[in-house]
Amino acid sequence: MPPSAPVPPVAALADGLPVNLVATLLAVALAMTVTFAAAKVAGRHSVIDVTWGAGFALIAVVSWVLSAGDGDATQRAVVAVMTVLWGLRLASHIERRGRGKGEDPRYEELMARAPAGRETFHVVTRVYLTQAVVMWFVSLPVQVAMYETGGLGVLAVLGVVVWAIGLTFEAVGDRQLAAFARDPASKGQVMDRGLWRYTRHPNYFGDACVWWGIWLVAAQELPGLLTVLSPVAMTFFLVFGTGKALLEKGMADRRPGYTDYVRRTSGFFPLPPRG
Repeated sequence: MPPSAPVPPVAALADGLPVNLVATLLAVALAMTVTFAAAKVAGRHSVIDVTWGAGFALIAVVSWVLSAGDGDATQRAVVAVMTVLWGLRLASHIERRGRGKGEDPRYEELMARAPAGRETFHVVTRVYLTQAVVMWFVSLPVQVAMYETGGLGVLAVLGVVVWAIGLTFEAVGDRQLAAFARDPASKGQVMDRGLWRYTRHPNYFGDACVWWGIWLVAAQELPGLLTVLSPVAMTFFLVFGTGKALLEKGMADRRPGYTDYVRRTSGFFPLPPRG
């Protein structure tokens, strides 16, 4: 084939993507190793929550660099920007929120269940290894999209719109909740203003939209379409796993008005309040 001939889509995926998948897996492993060392110094494992967003940004940058010359340049740039903006915003928000605070109760509870003498193994396998695998799996649409050659179409435009809606919900919801938490008059009260009036978790809803939006960009071609389990997994964790379900556990006991808030407010998708 002459040097000037375009690389067939299948060839680009077959040649570049496997290397990319291994490289990002190694990058995630290195990020988690550094995070574990930082957690030992800080005395709290909740620092991994910052790595969660930053790790996706790292995967996007590694994939963008490695896919140079293989995938469509515009699509590569768009997917990289979408992922990096979301990841760094989330990481910076969590870092600010946790600054000066102690260990997160979730990790305290997990460590309390660790077998005697196996605390390190317990936290590494239950927290660091688990989050590393989930992060790499959820990021598959990002990695695959970097090697697609068809360029941006109508589905990609829809994906960017869904992503933008999600990022807005997440960022605005986080900002509204932070302002509510800073107000001394809010102590013991339920946040039911702004976006929180329409969904009990605008940040998690936004998170899900971000990943469905990125998947839509990748889904323009068959390899990207097949990564649909990645946004499904992220949505599952947000609704039934470490997101909504875990956060709401025992909330009614801590905040007297929460039961009524649940009655009138959608649990995930934004909807008009009931009653």
